[in-house]
Amino acid sequence: MKKVKIVADSSADTLFLEGELFDSAPLKIITTEKVYTDDNELDVREMVDDLQQYSGKSSTSCPNTEDYLRCFGDADEIFCITITAALSGSYNSACLAKRQYEEMCPDRKVYVINSLSTGPEMRLIIERLQDLIQAEKEFDDICREIDKYMKNTGLLFMLQSMKNLANNGRVSHIAAKMAGVLGIRALGKASDRGDLEMLEKCRGEKKALDSIIEQLKKLGYKGGKVRIAHCFNEEFANKVLDNLKAEFNQIDVKVYNCRGLCSFYAELGGLLIGFEKI
Repeated sequence: MKKVKIVADSSADTLFLEGELFDSAPLKIITTEKVYTDDNELDVREMVDDLQQYSGKSSTSCPNTEDYLRCFGDADEIFCITITAALSGSYNSACLAKRQYEEMCPDRKVYVINSLSTGPEMRLIIERLQDLIQAEKEFDDICREIDKYMKNTGLLFMLQSMKNLANNGRVSHIAAKMAGVLGIRALGKASDRGDLEMLEKCRGEKKALDSIIEQLKKLGYKGGKVRIAHCFNEEFANKVLDNLKAEFNQIDVKVYNCRGLCSFYAELGGLLIGFEKI
């Protein structure tokens, strides 16, 4: 019987899958004081608290080719999903690993997926992969089906702080400081190119909550699956959940904590929302 495996880098916020062969390739968050490896030993709360006090430069480091080869193990068919290539070299590392793996084992297959996203949108793609594998679909059919599915998913995010993005060089320190002082929440999405696109700025929780629901509908949400990852802001995440359920009956919504990499980008209080447009 062939061995089929799903591999994802740690930006998918997934450490294991029940009933499925799975492995996570950890990214790293790097400061001048400490390196945080995004694996099952990481104390995410401690990392978030450390970064709240830290004012120096920070960066992230993707898994290397050897990391991915270890994750591939000895599987016959592998579906490997990475954070958007626009923000990380993780996809390139996975592609190099695929080439080496298939050269070493010509009878095996690896499909590397650039999610053009991160976090909960990757979680949705992984869940779809699970469904297709459990339905015993052929490798090429799964590749086609997952490409089609990804055209009908999206990612919306809300940030209460942009300090890490500023320290990482993604936004200006002035913009990050103004957002913190004024209590502004920034709403944005993963674009079709896989980069971060800001949509609007909201002041206050109620305005942010209303805007999240409105933006989801504008982006094509009609009642499909939703996955909400939060950086220690479960109360607000549940308010989003309640509002969605009030407007769209009988929907599949799950709320969970971000792990390391997504907590680094979302920052304390931030939300990442993956959703289906179908």
